[in-house]
Amino acid sequence: MGERPWWKRLAIVTHGKRSSPKRLAGLALTATFTAILISLLSLTGPWQLIDARIFDYLSTTYHVERPDDGPIIVAIDEPSLAEINRQWPWPRELHAQLIKSLRAAGAKSIGMDIIFAEPSTPQADEALADSMGPDVVLASDISILETAQASQMLRTEPLPQLTDKGARSGVASISLDRDGTLRRIPSYQDGFSQVLLGHPAPLPQPAYIQAYGPPRSYETVSYYQALAPEQFLPPGIFRDKTVIVGLSMQSAPTTKSGGADAYPTPWSARTGTLVSGAEIQATIFDNLATGQFIRGAPIWAAIASVFAAAAAAAAVTMRGTSWRTFPAALIGVVAIVLGSFLLLRFGRVNLPPAAPAFAFAIVSLAQSARDFASERRMRRDITRAFSQYLSPELVRQLTDDPDRLKLGGERRTLTILFCDVRGFTSISERMKDHPEQLTNLVNRLLNPLSDAVMNAGGTIDKYIGDCIMAFWNAPLDDPDHALHAVQAAKNMLTALDRLNAELAEEAAASGEEPIALKIGIGVNTGDCVVGNMGSEKRFDYSALGDAVNLASRLESQTKSYNVSILMGPETARQIGERLPILELDRVSVKGKSETATISTVLINEVGNAALSAHRAFIDDMYERRTEKAIARLATLEDQIPELQAYYLRQHRYLMNVLPQ
Repeated sequence: MGERPWWKRLAIVTHGKRSSPKRLAGLALTATFTAILISLLSLTGPWQLIDARIFDYLSTTYHVERPDDGPIIVAIDEPSLAEINRQWPWPRELHAQLIKSLRAAGAKSIGMDIIFAEPSTPQADEALADSMGPDVVLASDISILETAQASQMLRTEPLPQLTDKGARSGVASISLDRDGTLRRIPSYQDGFSQVLLGHPAPLPQPAYIQAYGPPRSYETVSYYQALAPEQFLPPGIFRDKTVIVGLSMQSAPTTKSGGADAYPTPWSARTGTLVSGAEIQATIFDNLATGQFIRGAPIWAAIASVFAAAAAAAAVTMRGTSWRTFPAALIGVVAIVLGSFLLLRFGRVNLPPAAPAFAFAIVSLAQSARDFASERRMRRDITRAFSQYLSPELVRQLTDDPDRLKLGGERRTLTILFCDVRGFTSISERMKDHPEQLTNLVNRLLNPLSDAVMNAGGTIDKYIGDCIMAFWNAPLDDPDHALHAVQAAKNMLTALDRLNAELAEEAAASGEEPIALKIGIGVNTGDCVVGNMGSEKRFDYSALGDAVNLASRLESQTKSYNVSILMGPETARQIGERLPILELDRVSVKGKSETATISTVLINEVGNAALSAHRAFIDDMYERRTEKAIARLATLEDQIPELQAYYLRQHRYLMNVLPQ
């Protein structure tokens, strides 16, 4: 078997039936480079902020129920400030009274998210110390002191006399991300919630907080109510419960306004509100108690996901790319985000999806761009090779499907048009001493005539000297091919009028005799064989058949009937009443026994009365009512001046018939 033609080999590579080693190497290089670049970018601060914001939305997309036995918040809030009617800070005797009241109500443990680091009055400090016990956890604080020489960590602890009475201390400080949002559980071994929980344990780092909802998602009572629970609260509300006391305003502050001891959490991305420190400590407590905190994926796993996504994109585009690559890339990105969400929801692991999603999209789109450039080069090669032989529309089809490059044809119903210049021999004789002017004249004529064909969707078959052959309904389907062909014929006449006007102006300016060009056009519709005709080395896209022959004969008969356009019966039938079609005669067709009706189309509009008068004239002529037909001609020449030459010809014919 011989080697495949170059265009078929190129089409196979482009359309993905096989992949060349060069293409595979380029794809592997693209995937590797993209994975490395995205992996490095994912370690930068701005990218990590993107990952953090995606985590906010993914971790709050689903609702996680907080434990039923979780902490109760005793809020230092607006109603409490109003009821107690004392300026903050409140006397420590009041806090002592609260602790005793909560203990009496059955609270299992009490966390005071208030720092008692400075002494107040001896009496107040002693009263608070007397209320202390192992069930009380006091907040301590860690801060960083920045100096020009070094950074120093300072820890602020509660008063010793409080811890001497059995109270424990835990670090209530939290760590915010670069955008000021709380997402991670502090890594302190003696964090406030760990100590309150009673069994501090090392945490995997990073450990992300599973938020349970917007502000006030926890059961919350006011401080003044907890001072007298038997009066204000349901019985047993504190029994065997962990209680956290801290600032928690009923009107949750917003991210714009800010607030004391209130911080943005993942829910703030949706609600725009801040969560109080006491509720944050309750959330950390429940995360640790139930193990619902979210583990951060190690760096190696995040980088591996980027390389895996780039490899998956390379596998998707290995066989080739097309318009389907873009939805496939979108589906791949959605799948990566969905996979990250499911891992977060059910595996409790945060594997950021942004980097692998970007890697998948970039590899897919980059390979699509490379394939597009390759296909553009292929299209240019085919266009250069075949544009001199085939119509531009067929060249476009060949670039889309090079397998169409084969000899042979198909049977189709076409409308064929022939256009020829009348009297071209005399024009050539007149300009025989100036061949370049003759060539220029032919080009000036064929350009607008060809444009009329192409603008109407036709395919120019060939130029035969000063003659044009064109057809419609191939290679592209055209349901209105007959109408479009006749419209092209009318536009050709209009273009010819413009050219003649230009030639007349040029002749007047040069003092020469003007050249008046005339054309005859034959249009016919019928079954043909259309396809690539010729030899293996040289061929043309052309049409063959009786319909083609009749169109050529109609063009030659335009001179006999003194009209510019003649069309066959099937053409007139398909156009119907959409254009002013006038029947002219019935003629015998060479090689066939039946006669064919030939018609013309009017360029200018005429009234219905004129059309009816013409049809009556044709009927009289067919029925051999010669005298009536001649009588009608006198008025028809005025009613349809466009056909005056035709009527004059028919008048002479009928006058010759009359004596018989």
